[in-house]
Amino acid sequence: MASAVLGGAADRVPDVARIAVLRANALGDFIFVLPALEALRAAYPQAEIVLLGAPWHEQLWRDRPGPVDRVLVVPPAPGIRTATEGEPESSTVDFLAAARAERFDLALQLHGGGANSNPLVAALGARLTAGLRAEDAPPLERWLRYVYYQHEVIRYLEAVALVGAAATTIIPALAVTETDRTEARTVLGESERPRVALHPGATDTRRRWPADRFGEVARTLHADGYEILVTGTSAEREVVDQVVATAGVPVRPQVGTLSLGGLAGCYAGCELVVSNDTGPLHLAAAVGTPTVGIFWVGNLITTAPVTRGRHRPITSWTVHCPVCGVDCTPGIYPHRPGDGDCPHRDSFVTDVPVAEVLEAARELLFR
Repeated sequence: MASAVLGGAADRVPDVARIAVLRANALGDFIFVLPALEALRAAYPQAEIVLLGAPWHEQLWRDRPGPVDRVLVVPPAPGIRTATEGEPESSTVDFLAAARAERFDLALQLHGGGANSNPLVAALGARLTAGLRAEDAPPLERWLRYVYYQHEVIRYLEAVALVGAAATTIIPALAVTETDRTEARTVLGESERPRVALHPGATDTRRRWPADRFGEVARTLHADGYEILVTGTSAEREVVDQVVATAGVPVRPQVGTLSLGGLAGCYAGCELVVSNDTGPLHLAAAVGTPTVGIFWVGNLITTAPVTRGRHRPITSWTVHCPVCGVDCTPGIYPHRPGDGDCPHRDSFVTDVPVAEVLEAARELLFR
């Protein structure tokens, strides 16, 4: 079956009433799977699509139009997801019992390589399983080889094609609700200037552009007549404070003031978002806001916006660790010289000059 399906899109599966989709990781990761979910909705318009996700997915999809009908929260487990603060304990055994009672017709693994996730999907008791498979992962009934350097959106569109769901779009889109907009207005108030948001954080510090450069962007765009917001999670408060301190002009830090839906409403009201390659950048693009993103070249291949009408990904070409000089590509390309890994987490995107970011920002703002 695998070799036949990998040769092209499969036929649709008959009599499908309920589809499970495993995608329980972070915000940006989830944004990339939205076109695949839209493809499933188009292929199976009468089926219920149940996202196997995290608690934040359940909150995000409450009363939000889109391809997800319902969220079933997956318990924390290695390779699936980590527990969130204050989350009650839950059992994988109990989860699987409840999931089997759903009597899924299709179960799709859109979560990663599958070493941990394929056994979970196989245990759901679905009529047919399909999805991704790395070399160390057990197979599903229909599977596609997981290859790291592929754009994430295309990867998941290929995966849902295994069950006959053809692509309807390659552009991730998330609906912004009136609740989102109301929360943003309540927190931010009305502005006398058009707004630009900067997001200087990223979970992986190697993807962080220096805070003082965000400060320079803030200073320049403020002089151009824009109100500047600086967004961040509670874990990113320090870097947000650094941007505020180096900007030297009035900016508005927003750390922990907005829910995820409120952040969507905030970005939808901005003229532009300038950000590192991280979840909020991809959220901004998904709600239709122009973006300037700072990308390491490897992530440019896998996650940068696929269109350029409203988005400008700025590329760093650094592949050697800026501390020890190790070539960090052989982890993916083992036949190349070097050991491919090092313990350092210094930024890989410091070669991106402020002038390039400002040029791209002004091109989008002044067009």
